Amino acid sequence: MRTRNKSTIRLGLLGKILIAIATGIVLGSFLPLPGVRAAATFNSIFSSFLQFLIPLIIIGLVTPSIAEIGHRAGKLLLLTCLMAYVDTVFSGCFSYFTSASLFPRLIPEGVNSSELTANVNADPFFTINIPPMMDVMTSLVFAFTLGLGMAFFGSPTLKMIAREFKDIVVKTIEVVIIPLLPVYIFGIFLMMSSSGQASKVLGTFIAIIGIIFLMHIILLLFQYCLAGLIVRRNPFKLLGTMLPAYFTALGTSSSAATIPVTLQQTVKNGVSEEIAGFTVPLCATIHLSGSTLKITACAVALMLMNNMYFDFGSMLGFIMMLGVMMIAAPGVPGGAIMAALGILGTMLGFDETMQALMIALYITMDNFGTACNVTGDGAIALILDKISRRKDPDNDGN
Repeated sequence: MRTRNKSTIRLGLLGKILIAIATGIVLGSFLPLPGVRAAATFNSIFSSFLQFLIPLIIIGLVTPSIAEIGHRAGKLLLLTCLMAYVDTVFSGCFSYFTSASLFPRLIPEGVNSSELTANVNADPFFTINIPPMMDVMTSLVFAFTLGLGMAFFGSPTLKMIAREFKDIVVKTIEVVIIPLLPVYIFGIFLMMSSSGQASKVLGTFIAIIGIIFLMHIILLLFQYCLAGLIVRRNPFKLLGTMLPAYFTALGTSSSAATIPVTLQQTVKNGVSEEIAGFTVPLCATIHLSGSTLKITACAVALMLMNNMYFDFGSMLGFIMMLGVMMIAAPGVPGGAIMAALGILGTMLGFDETMQALMIALYITMDNFGTACNVTGDGAIALILDKISRRKDPDNDGN
């Protein structure tokens, strides 16, 4: 009897997004109007639900993160958090100046996201209005107040509720939002194609992705040159040792799933097992310099596309708040951009179409950002290990 091979090819989120984009562009050129209106109806309902969910995402993720950091407060923990935050803000500033210098030459004139899906005949069949229970800034202030209060008073019951609410939010993202994102992005590109704007957007996207990839490489080189200068070792050898973690993250697109490899390579770089065991898992959660670089660059690109005014002063506030949001980002593919949607809307004025384009552009490069995040964790571990050895001269690492 002949056995049948039941192995199947599983597409990751990136593969599904790429298929959704390609399918939307192809079908948009000949799909009848009722089909386009059906996609517009789904996108309208999904977008309304997403806007409703954003304040809950902020409360569910930020509150327990602040409570846990406060509960575990210690010098090494605070130093790690400070270094991760400073590096994240630096990567955002580096991304801003590079993007603001290069992207104006790449963004074609006449591309405006508010007109990308404009088709007066393709209105939704019906809409469902789901207003958020609070606005984004209210949810941020509430999350900070509640998180700091739980950290100060202990509040085990509230912490348990906060953790369970976080589990609900993360599960909603994993089971509802992430699986439906390809359908949502399909609808966006379907309507772009039907309005004749898809080719302009795709050409711009490809050029932007290439520059962001190069910025990731430059950021890693800077991180390891700085770490090499502090520990007085060859930065290129240090970075070379971390390449297995980089390529593992490319495949998994998850900082958490890459922790065993990152930990192993960090120890090979001479970091003590105690420091590596503390720093690597923590930084996998709070150090998202690559993700911040991507979000900042994509935001600049879309603002240029829409002729929106921005300067470094306004972007610095966004980058600093983005650094806080990255600490609370859930460890799922696309989790960082989901956590950032709230401040993209309130601080930069992104509408629903711009947010959808941000999601598509971000997830297209999700693997590279994750790889940059975890590889940079090794640089922070090297610096922390050097600082801890100075405080403990009897510990020579042998």
